Amino acid sequence: MEDEIEKLKPSGRPADMERWNVEDLNAYRDRLKAEIDRIDAVLSGKQSVRAAADDLFKK
Repeated sequence: MEDEIEKLKPSGRPADMERWNVEDLNAYRDRLKAEIDRIDAVLSGKQSVRAAADDLFKK
């Protein structure tokens, strides 16, 4: 389990994007946006489950 968490953590230093060309920067930005969309979908699902559990256990 710990190894899986380590794989998810960002690696060392950020990339030196100053040397990248415009096409590579655009492609990188698109990949990041796709990853953010994926994270948003996971968060939305988790928040829905939490809201349902909160409603179930309300006093």
